[in-house]
Amino acid sequence: MEIKKLQGAIEAILFSSGDAVPLDRIAEALELDRNTAAKLMKSVMDAFNQSAKGIQIIQLENQYQMCSVDEYGETVRRTLDLRRNAPLSQAAMEVLAVIAYQQPVTKAFVEQVRGVDSSGVISNLCEKGLVEERGRLDLPGRPLLYGTTSNFLRCMNLSSLRDLPPLPQNNEEETEEELEAVENTMKA
Repeated sequence: MEIKKLQGAIEAILFSSGDAVPLDRIAEALELDRNTAAKLMKSVMDAFNQSAKGIQIIQLENQYQMCSVDEYGETVRRTLDLRRNAPLSQAAMEVLAVIAYQQPVTKAFVEQVRGVDSSGVISNLCEKGLVEERGRLDLPGRPLLYGTTSNFLRCMNLSSLRDLPPLPQNNEEETEEELEAVENTMKA
C-alpha cells in the first residue's frame, strides 16, 4: 500500500474505533512492522494536529485516539446534551496522586500515606474509570493492587505517566539549614 493510503487507513481506524487503539494492533491490521507503524503514526499525528481542526489525534502511552480539541469541549457537550462531570474532590485528587506516582499500590498503602480511610474514594475513582484493579499482592489476605487507566491519562492531558510533574524533593539538609537560619534570626 502506498503511504497516503496507509495514512488514510490509520485515520479511518482511529475514527471508527472511538477508543484508544494500541500501536501493535494498527501495525497488525496494516501488515507493517512496529517501527514502520510508529513512524507512519507520528507522521499522521503531526500532519493531522498541525491544521486548525476540531479533532486531534492524541497518544496515550502506546495507544492512539481521535478526540475533540479542548477548545470545542463545551460546544460538543451542549450539542450532545452531555452533563459535565463534577470536579474531583480534594480527597480524590490526593488518592489519584498517590496511585499515579506509586502504582501499583494497595488501599492500605494509600490510607497509610493519607492517614484516613480511602475505600469510598477508591471505589468512586474506579467507577469513573480513572483507577482500575491491577491484580493482587502476594501477601496474606491477597490485597488488591490499584493503578491508573488510559482514561486517567486522557483526563489529565498526559501522553504517559512519564509526563507527570516531578515530586518536590524533601531534602533534610535544606530543612536543617532553614531551621538554623530561623534560629539565628530569632537570636539576633
